[in-house]
Amino acid sequence: MEIARAAAGLFVKQGLRATRAEDIAQAAGIAPRTFYRYFATKEEAVAPLYEAGGRRWTEAVAAAPAELSLPQALEHAVRHTLTPGAGVSAASWELVRTLIRLTDTSPALGKVWAEVCRTSEGALADVLAERSRGPLDNVGRGAGAGPESSSAVRFAAAVAASAVRVAVESWAADTGPASGPKGPAALALRNLAALRGFPWAELVGA
Repeated sequence: MEIARAAAGLFVKQGLRATRAEDIAQAAGIAPRTFYRYFATKEEAVAPLYEAGGRRWTEAVAAAPAELSLPQALEHAVRHTLTPGAGVSAASWELVRTLIRLTDTSPALGKVWAEVCRTSEGALADVLAERSRGPLDNVGRGAGAGPESSSAVRFAAAVAASAVRVAVESWAADTGPASGPKGPAALALRNLAALRGFPWAELVGA
C-alpha cells in the first residue's frame, strides 16, 4: 500500500504523464526492480487504493445485520463506507476524486479502474450468494465469483455495484464535497432507491 500511496501522491502533485515508475519507486523508498516485481506499469501501482474501497464496500455488505433485507443491507453498507469519516477521511475522498478523474484521460488507468470494479463485483456476488444461502449454480460465473455464484446472483451484484460505482464517478466528476446531498453516499442511496422495484428476492432469495 505504501507504493500505491506514493504513486497517488505523485499523480496528484505532478500529473500522471510526468510521473515515471522510477519516480514512484524513489518516493516509496524502493528500487525500481522491486517496483516491477509487483506492478507491470505505473498505472497499476494505484490499483491497491481502488481495491481498498471496493473491499470495504463488499465487507460492509457481508457484515450487515442478517435480519436486514438485501436492499437494506446495501444501504447499510453505503452509509458505512461512502460517508466521510466512516473509515475514510474527507481528505482521502479528495484523493479518490482525483484518481477517478484521471481515468477519463488515461486509457491505461481506466483499464485498471475497470478491472478493479469487475473483481469487486465478483466478490460482491459471492457475498450475495452467502447471504441468500440458497442452492445456486455456477452459470455465468465471472472473475472473483465463487463456484456458488449463479448468473442471477451475478446480475444482482452487477446492478448493485453499478449503482454505487456510478454514484462515486458522478460525484468525482463534480466539485462538491464528499458529504451532503451531492456526496457519494447520498448519490448511491438515491440510485439504490431507484431500484426499489428490482426483484432482489427473486434473484438471490433475499
